[in-house]
Amino acid sequence: MHAFDVLGAPVRRRILELLADREQTAGEVSGVIQEEFGISQPAVSHHLRVLREAGFTTVSAEGTRRLYAVGSPPLEEIDIWLEHFRRFWNQRLDALGTELARGRRGIRNRGGPKPTEGSPSHTEDREET
Repeated sequence: MHAFDVLGAPVRRRILELLADREQTAGEVSGVIQEEFGISQPAVSHHLRVLREAGFTTVSAEGTRRLYAVGSPPLEEIDIWLEHFRRFWNQRLDALGTELARGRRGIRNRGGPKPTEGSPSHTEDREET
């Protein structure tokens, strides 16, 4: 199965997101996925198996528990493939960074308050009546 076919399923993407934070037991993953997607435990096990067989996860035994972790080879392949397309969003991100810097300079040059997190990066000049 191709890496993008594996990641085409929202359940499998969510499992990888959970495992990106830390190694987890099959039961922990299953509990979250069952609650979020409303699917059965056997269905979650199927998705875990698909991820494991495709190399997206690794599994190790700790007593009777199975611990799942992210496996990197398929993700590295995707990263290499995406490299061809990064120029499309890197240019836009660079332009956004430039515009944000201009906005901050404009505020400093006008002597206005420094923007705080979550506030707009511009101030409106208001005339008092």
